[in-house]
Amino acid sequence: MAQHTPYLDTPLTRQTVDALDQPTVLDFGANWCGYCLGASAMVQAALARHPDVQHIRVEDGPGRRLGRSFTVRLWPTLVFLKNGQEVARLVRPEDAAALEQALALLDANA
Repeated sequence: MAQHTPYLDTPLTRQTVDALDQPTVLDFGANWCGYCLGASAMVQAALARHPDVQHIRVEDGPGRRLGRSFTVRLWPTLVFLKNGQEVARLVRPEDAAALEQALALLDANA
């Protein structure tokens, strides 16, 4: 069984995120969120097949500016970024194929 990686209270700002040049998945959620825990193994397995994609788990909640700047309303919300720009978004992912499709958009040739 894959180990659960906790969501972190990260100091990332929207400006920092917009400047990212590495393919990145921002994973907004909370450590106590049942939906987040349920999706974690599927997300971790998919990301293991895409080692060039940076995965940042961001603790979200009231007053968290980064999540608000992405209009996150439900957890987990995965925001797929290429060159700091959103190319896809999955909210409460349950479909491994949809997750793979979104990750394919981050490939260097996409």
